[in-house]
Amino acid sequence: MPAWLIAIIIIAGLLLFVGVYVLTVYNGLVHLNERVNEAWSDIEVQLKYRADLIPNVVSTVKGYAEHESEVFANVSDARSRMLSAGNNVKQAAEAEGELSQALGRLMMLSESYPELKANENFATLQRQLQEIEDKIQGARRFYNGGARDLNVKIKTFPTNIFARKLGFEKRDYFEVQDRTAVENAPEVKF
Repeated sequence: MPAWLIAIIIIAGLLLFVGVYVLTVYNGLVHLNERVNEAWSDIEVQLKYRADLIPNVVSTVKGYAEHESEVFANVSDARSRMLSAGNNVKQAAEAEGELSQALGRLMMLSESYPELKANENFATLQRQLQEIEDKIQGARRFYNGGARDLNVKIKTFPTNIFARKLGFEKRDYFEVQDRTAVENAPEVKF
């Protein structure tokens, strides 16, 4: 066999190997990227569900504490910011933190109104809020795990050589903005 034919076979084999490798890297990145998109979608669903529940909580509390208009305005503003954050993870995380703080202040109001604490509708709304908070926390962990896996894959050699060229970007984590507010958050049980 002539030397030039051996050289062509070796070059073709290397090109085939590189092509298969790039295809494998691309498919792995697509898989991870879609898992992160799925996780983000779950967070959005949970945040939307909570945002839809908030007007019911506010109207129930308003019936007992009409003079607390500043608290109601803060909850409403924070809810609006959260709904308008869209797919921007950092903005959504910041707005979610503000909303959690505003809801905490709203829930603390009920301590001053024993008849509100005894209201069956309010108790049901509180349980639903606690359940959705737990779901948001779980969805945030799932999203951050997927973002971590994708980010590691994008940064790891030799995948990092192809990742940006193939259009894959590092994902932000959905992090709590004010850690002390969460660690010292008021309990939502009565």
